[in-house]
Amino acid sequence: MKTAAFLYPWDVAGDPDAAARIADLGVQQVTLASAYHSTRALTPRHPEHRIVTAAHASVLYPASGARWAGRALRPYAAGSWAPSADPFAEAAAALTGAGLDVHTWVVLAHNSRMGAEHPGTSVVNAYGDRYPWAPCIAQPATRDYLTDLAAEAATRPGALGTELESLGWYGLAHLHAHDKIAGVRLEEAGHYLMSLCFCPACADGYRQLGLDAEELSVAVRRALEPVWSTGASGTSGDSGTSGAPGTGWPAIEKLLGADLAAATLTWRTRTARTLQERVVAAVRAAAAPGFQILLHADPVAHHCGANAGVDPGHILAVADGVVVPCTGDPALLTPFAAHRRPGTVLAANLTVVSGMGGSPATLADDAARAAGLGASELRLYHAGLASDADLGLVRAALA
Repeated sequence: MKTAAFLYPWDVAGDPDAAARIADLGVQQVTLASAYHSTRALTPRHPEHRIVTAAHASVLYPASGARWAGRALRPYAAGSWAPSADPFAEAAAALTGAGLDVHTWVVLAHNSRMGAEHPGTSVVNAYGDRYPWAPCIAQPATRDYLTDLAAEAATRPGALGTELESLGWYGLAHLHAHDKIAGVRLEEAGHYLMSLCFCPACADGYRQLGLDAEELSVAVRRALEPVWSTGASGTSGDSGTSGAPGTGWPAIEKLLGADLAAATLTWRTRTARTLQERVVAAVRAAAAPGFQILLHADPVAHHCGANAGVDPGHILAVADGVVVPCTGDPALLTPFAAHRRPGTVLAANLTVVSGMGGSPATLADDAARAAGLGASELRLYHAGLASDADLGLVRAALA
């Protein structure tokens, strides 16, 4: 199977040995970040540093002045963590020179700085709390911004394809600095209710479905009240006692009621699908023929986050394929495999950093399991973050 490794430009720029080291792993492609969120990243082999702190979401190339002139929402330039004026181009040239294909890695609806500077763009929960890391994808200006960002960041010179992350709803789940939200086990159902947005654009959307946004927010708060009392979202809305873990759509229906739950999902699914269609079309229009477009995706439509919840049949009719989180369990591939077409890419994303929960020692077996469930390619997260020992295991597995 074709195998690609994820990298940041700063893993390669300034390290003359990096590109050859990655090629020596036995991968054929690098998925290289061109637009990324804030992060603190280890660089265990770089000759000039060990930690890179990207203070805010940014593009890792010079954004087009003409495209973004006069617009309130525009991509942020990288700060001092960028090793050059165009670190993506520098890293891509080195990787291509080592015989590797380069595809872009574009993070879209995940931007804490935009939420801080333009708070009206953020998801607003049923309590009125804003999630600055999560732009609301229903808002017209945000949709325009994400569409143009994708078209620009995906089609960097030399890239043969792109992988679009966070192209959908982002919600409560977010590893924040000094995170302190684990005191109540929200589980899947609680996370869904805490991720519903009540900004003006979403309120209008609910009204289109015959719902009053204020009444809906009251219903959400009422449904969550037992969660705060018992400490778990597997709760009964009438008794207030803790029950089974709140997983799956039935648990959401139990908390909110089947009709209200269905209406919220209708709004969110419609909003995400139309944005995904629009973004993929914009990237295709900006790219050369044959440019590959994949989405980081989860086959459960109500899930949100970096791997956007999608309808498998719909998304595989729009994009060229998906990248699916498979570390520990490749079962999420199965719903996508049922809708594959000739040429569809089903890439199994496997974490190979042992310190981040990955298992590079079992990579060969994990890849075989994924292939058995329909995977046509592999993605390895993340060659820049892994130790030498982890990379040695990857090299042996791919050999």
